[in-house]
Amino acid sequence: MGADPKREQIRPKMTTKAVITTVKRLPFVAVALVCLASATLGAQTLSVAAASDMQSALPAIARQFEKDTGHAVAVTFGSSGNFFTQIQNGAPFDVLLSADVDYPRQLEAGGFSERGSLYQYAKGRLVLWTRNDSGVDVRRGLSVLADARVRRVAIANPEHAPYGRAAVAALRHEGLYERMQGKLVLGENISQAAQFAQSGSADAGLIALALAMSPTLKSTGTYTDIPESWYPPIEQAACVLSASRQKVLARQFLDYLKKPDSVRILRAFGFTVSP
Repeated sequence: MGADPKREQIRPKMTTKAVITTVKRLPFVAVALVCLASATLGAQTLSVAAASDMQSALPAIARQFEKDTGHAVAVTFGSSGNFFTQIQNGAPFDVLLSADVDYPRQLEAGGFSERGSLYQYAKGRLVLWTRNDSGVDVRRGLSVLADARVRRVAIANPEHAPYGRAAVAALRHEGLYERMQGKLVLGENISQAAQFAQSGSADAGLIALALAMSPTLKSTGTYTDIPESWYPPIEQAACVLSASRQKVLARQFLDYLKKPDSVRILRAFGFTVSP
């Protein structure tokens, strides 16, 4: 924030002698200012690429990490598959939080992540969500999607989004996928799929439970769980990337995900976290 011009006008000029005298009289203030400046210069910003289903939970974890460590966290949300490709092409991230454990595994095998840093932090869950005013009774489960009045169903793009692949698997399990293909609206990631359903661009959406439990979607819609046996496990994992220039801080952030407060936040948004 810039200085107040009025205050600048009335500020008395101080000679060099006066400044030295002031510092001598207030040694503890001077030391405090030096320490503050040093802390500011030493602060780092951690760049995190995170799966879109973490949009509700991760900001709270990141804020607490910043408070406890003094280091900032810059989070970019997107699809795990897109991040996987970007990282292989040199994207300058420090940490990846993927919704599919296979991506961090492949990054480690290819030398793009630090060996031994992979950590499975949670397991996601798939739900069928719709707006309260849609007229779609999701309590009937996936079979309701076959109704003629359900014209569009949002899912994440299965080519690069784990939740999209889970949605396709669940539809196949119920013998609905072939009949539903003409109704499917593909989001670039699971967050965009949820936006399609929330905005009315789709009548319903197969989305992450973590997003369905966010304040906005929870207050405007309703959901029903999709049995976990109907789709492959959405095992989520994090890793420190080899291109990171602050690997110590990156590992510290991964360790922070294991803390009781972080686990509590993840569970509050529907993630399953192993003991």
